[in-house]
Amino acid sequence: MKFALEDFFHYLTVERGLSNNTIQSYKRDLNQYHTFLQASEELNDWDQVSRSHIMKHLYDLNDKGRSSATIARLLSSIRLFHQFMIREKITNQDPSLHIETPKKERKLPKVLSSDDVDKLLSVQPKNPLAIRNKAMLEILYATGLRVTELITLKVSDLHLTMGFVRCMGKGSKERIIPLGDLAKESLEIYLDGPREKLVKRKQTEELFVNHHGSPLSRQGFWKVLKAIAREAGITKAITPHTLRHSFATHLLENGADLRAVQEMLGHADISTTQIYTHVTKMRLKDVYRSYHPRA
Repeated sequence: MKFALEDFFHYLTVERGLSNNTIQSYKRDLNQYHTFLQASEELNDWDQVSRSHIMKHLYDLNDKGRSSATIARLLSSIRLFHQFMIREKITNQDPSLHIETPKKERKLPKVLSSDDVDKLLSVQPKNPLAIRNKAMLEILYATGLRVTELITLKVSDLHLTMGFVRCMGKGSKERIIPLGDLAKESLEIYLDGPREKLVKRKQTEELFVNHHGSPLSRQGFWKVLKAIAREAGITKAITPHTLRHSFATHLLENGADLRAVQEMLGHADISTTQIYTHVTKMRLKDVYRSYHPRA
């Protein structure tokens, strides 16, 4: 049974060309699925897997407190894997057919207030790493980039004279995003000496590098963000995606067109972007309750 999984992961890598993060997500889901099947019954062949096996696995995850979004994602991985096995004639039946996908909880994204963003970006950098950090946060809030998009940016992706940045998003889709004056200024300062000091003699195209001169990692950026938030006195939980959520919400609050925000975020479906309109409505209600004398 393990060989079929390895074939599937190879297919995702070579034929589908998915990112390493996406493939790792499939591996976690399907290795967990395989482990459950092995533990529940001694199954020796994928033809022995039935609908009831999958349902037991989903119920088990639910009992462990997994969210409906997590269960829905795992079921999607299982479906894709069984469809792959049918195409490859590894098995002739798909036990995942007609299993209803759990409805995802519609959680509103957490955003920073404009004041908190000002606190986060008001740090005055005094050394190359601090100058890099300010440039990273400025461009993240100015563009709404995903963290992976940020750390894979190349120097050649910047067009500061024209005032935009080019990035490759999900599915290798290119998009062009405008840069604000403050973000441009921070990037110009970073590129005018500090980046060269960090890179030293290394040849690297990535825009943001660590103190060794190597490309910055997701974990590295996470640590930087948490340290700066703590230094700025921001007590609410903050993640790299918080700035992306704040970017979209603040644009809509100030009258930006929903389609334009969708384009800048790189959402394939506008319904994904519409979640931010719910956030702005909730914030309006909070303001009303706080300040209206008869609320």
